[in-house]
Amino acid sequence: MDNAALPQREPQSLPQNVDVAIVGGGMVGLSLAAILASGELASAGERLSIAVIEAVPLAELAADDTPVASLPPSFDARSSAMAESSRLIFEQIGLWPTLAASACPIEGIHVSDRGHLGATRMSAGESGLDGLGYVIENRVLGKALFAAVGDRPNISMHAPLKVESLRPVAGGMELLAAGQCCRAGLVVVADGANSTLLQGLGIQTHSQDYGQTALIANIALAEPHHGIAYERFTDEGPIALLPLLDAGREHRAALVWTLTPARAAGLIEAPEQDFLAQLHQRFGFRAGRFLRCGSRSSYPLKLMVAEEQVRSHLAVVGNAAHFLHPVAGQGFNLALRDVARLSEGVLAAVARGQSPGELAVLEDYVAAQQADQQNTIRFSHSLPALFGQTATATALLRNVGLIALDLVAPFRQSFARFGAGLLAPGTRFKDGGRR
Repeated sequence: MDNAALPQREPQSLPQNVDVAIVGGGMVGLSLAAILASGELASAGERLSIAVIEAVPLAELAADDTPVASLPPSFDARSSAMAESSRLIFEQIGLWPTLAASACPIEGIHVSDRGHLGATRMSAGESGLDGLGYVIENRVLGKALFAAVGDRPNISMHAPLKVESLRPVAGGMELLAAGQCCRAGLVVVADGANSTLLQGLGIQTHSQDYGQTALIANIALAEPHHGIAYERFTDEGPIALLPLLDAGREHRAALVWTLTPARAAGLIEAPEQDFLAQLHQRFGFRAGRFLRCGSRSSYPLKLMVAEEQVRSHLAVVGNAAHFLHPVAGQGFNLALRDVARLSEGVLAAVARGQSPGELAVLEDYVAAQQADQQNTIRFSHSLPALFGQTATATALLRNVGLIALDLVAPFRQSFARFGAGLLAPGTRFKDGGRR
């Protein structure tokens, strides 16, 4: 996609009235806008007026040469592992052909427990899939979403513009931003973890601090990765190494290394070769030799779940609704399934002549997604806790489980399909959208 094909709109004043206002223009907010506006998903989306409001500039996504430091925080140097369920959603709204060329298929997953014999290997072919997932750089995904959303005449983009407050009014919600007022039939809060808007509305968040930090970097490999993703559990925390497309002749992988905050801070500042040596010491050489690393960054890890996800004319999605441990790579994939189902309910309501923010419509959405959310949150929370325990009996049991998973094909295949998001109860996108 060249820059000439990308939308270059002048900043717009906030409209006085819209059907849907999305507060947050990160991956989840832009994905929601794209799904709502997709005629392929439901023709009612063409009749919805949508405003996307983001506190930081988004126009930098349009340029190929924007420095990483200048990119919006949601679309920095990090990469995301998209599950098969996410690929199906993007395929149904016509975005996957744009993303496919930049997405590296995960052809296999290797799970191991440092210091123990237990290990499991899963393959896409065995599970009947082209990929167990797809790793794509966030800036690439952001560029595609920005182009898709900016190309829709019924979507107005407002960035940078910070929403200062929300308040319920008759028939909707009113938001205030830089002296401008906008009334929406539905406001979707997608502004990330620690949302000040939720605090202002009195929506509490349950939080559990893991006392860990995720260190992020891209790693150059001496050997091809063959599409293998690695999940290595250590006594410090899990290490994930995800395959990326080659850059020229350079083989690459995305690293997510879970550490104590102090250790992460020291490794971020360590000389490159010292950093790689310590990574090898914890990870081993199963992916070959590490040649160099890109810029290193980190963020603290917490489990955060909002007490309320919907009110009349209000929905909460993405990290504002649930912020997960990255160990299983489920955060964005769950959020995308959430907004796909929310869109389905909203579009059906509009087609029936209802307001998109009617409480009954939003409560139906939460009820429909409850099992998927609970299962995914429980899995993402319990996995690092299980592998973080050092007691001999616990270590023996989990390694017996890994060996059993490796030996019993049906169990392994079901586990792989759960990770791919294809066992989510009742999802519209299960197995290509067939119910």
